[in-house]
Amino acid sequence: MKLFRLLLIILPLSLAAQNSKTIQTIAFGSCSDQNKDQSILYKVVGKHPDLFIYLGDNIYGDTHDMDVLRSKYDILGGKAEHQALRQECEVLATWDDHDYGKNDAGKKYEMKKESKALFLDFWKEPGNSSRYAHDGIYHSEYYGSGDEIVQVILLDTRSFRTRLKYSYLRFIKYKNSYRPNFSKMATILGEQQWLWLEEELKKPASIRIIASSNQFAHEYNGYESWTNFPLEQERLLQLIQGSQANGVICISGDVHWGEISKLENSYTYPIYDVTSSGLTQTWHKTEPNSNRIGEVIPQSNFGIIQIDWEANQLELQIYDEQDSLRARTLLNFKDLQFD
Repeated sequence: MKLFRLLLIILPLSLAAQNSKTIQTIAFGSCSDQNKDQSILYKVVGKHPDLFIYLGDNIYGDTHDMDVLRSKYDILGGKAEHQALRQECEVLATWDDHDYGKNDAGKKYEMKKESKALFLDFWKEPGNSSRYAHDGIYHSEYYGSGDEIVQVILLDTRSFRTRLKYSYLRFIKYKNSYRPNFSKMATILGEQQWLWLEEELKKPASIRIIASSNQFAHEYNGYESWTNFPLEQERLLQLIQGSQANGVICISGDVHWGEISKLENSYTYPIYDVTSSGLTQTWHKTEPNSNRIGEVIPQSNFGIIQIDWEANQLELQIYDEQDSLRARTLLNFKDLQFD
């Protein structure tokens, strides 16, 4: 009887209906202060995306008071620009530190369960979503059919992440705030999320969008990113290799500038990472990045992935707040495949 009840819970989650609509245009962005003008979202709407992905810092909550966090979500939800986006296309989201609840926070943030409840409520997560069945907010969605399946993997880089190591180490000063942690015990995703991700990468898909709030494929610069956990970065590459998952592209936010990075590595085909940050936020400087393709965009920006199924090509794009195309890379599907 207990097994039967368990199946009743699991089956609706595992057999959730896949959206059969063919996806051609995916838009994304991050770092949107709820108190600032977000008219850049009208530029996004003008691209008529099939899907928009919020990559974190979707509000600047930074609080242990859930009433305060809720009120900041209410401000974002009340914006005409945000409403126009949600009317135009389906919207997915993951979080970063500021909407999680505390700057640079990881697994020790005390209010993460309460914050998760607010997150799922604001983003109108369906009642049968697997996000309710596990800790954290990691999740996946599938679109299309046959040879035109797009898999969107929304990672949670906050709920399970090991505390960051500060940049000072006796007489050595690393760049900016943080230094790499080479401990085998250190983690970004946590073991349960890693096991889930391994199974996701085994599922059939032509294009796989891994949405990470933090950058993955750039050069270490001392800010929050996967480069602060080199063994975790390597583990993801090994996981892609082990599952022979074709079509992987990363998208990321957080840093308050836009860029496209290409990570050449010994495990997989090159991994591209399109960083779009921020919708409202900018930074007083940008960092060198030897993996960067094209220019860095210090102005507010949003990202686009344009898929041409007939030509078996996709284009990675970043537009600024004036709707000018500032960075682009054209790829063939075969560029993202194992031999």
